[in-house]
Amino acid sequence: MTTATLQNVWNGILAYDLTADNKRWLAERLWQQAEEESKEDSKPYTMAELNARIDRAEASIAAGRTMSDAEATERINKYMSQYR
Repeated sequence: MTTATLQNVWNGILAYDLTADNKRWLAERLWQQAEEESKEDSKPYTMAELNARIDRAEASIAAGRTMSDAEATERINKYMSQYR
């Protein structure tokens, strides 16, 4: 999500007449959800998964599906600009 979208979500929450307890309850639920998602995101790869990724990368290189440093930098910058 972009910063503007998150700001709209925040403004929507502020539009409700929430008590301090309501806000704490909401914050705790968001925190719990984020913690659960973080644990799932940090699950380590198996050796089979790592080897499969390496095999796919090597096959792509052998087939000539590569990009220049400039192309890679452009893609990274384009991707990162979504989060600024």
